[in-house]
Amino acid sequence: MASRAPEQVDALRLAVIRLERKLRKSAGSGEVTPSQYSALFALDRHGPFRLSELGRREQIGKSTVTRLVAGLEARGLVSRAVDDVDARSSIVAITDAGRALLIHLAERSNDYLRDRVDELDAADQDRLFDAVEALAKLGAPR
Repeated sequence: MASRAPEQVDALRLAVIRLERKLRKSAGSGEVTPSQYSALFALDRHGPFRLSELGRREQIGKSTVTRLVAGLEARGLVSRAVDDVDARSSIVAITDAGRALLIHLAERSNDYLRDRVDELDAADQDRLFDAVEALAKLGAPR
């Protein structure tokens, strides 16, 4: 497939950044960082994980994932336990409090996004939802 013009790539990047900012603001930024939200989401949907696996999924290094989990654990949003298979490793799981916060933030973001999508005409809505799978692939771990 032919490469897109730099202007198109710039426009896509800017649109994603702006939308992410709006979603974060609508959810009440300050409750968790984008990295913390992403980790909570991954743990809720696919966890629990070894600390190293969470880092790989989130595409962050060992020291970064350790700090991230420590911050979430201090707030009671995740729990950490020794891995039964490898006592040198930790297993991280989302707690009920973490899940409740995630639901709260998702509801606020979804309300905002739903309202904005409703402002689009039907053709734009169809094009937007047709692009969801491709956008998800862009953010997937490699």
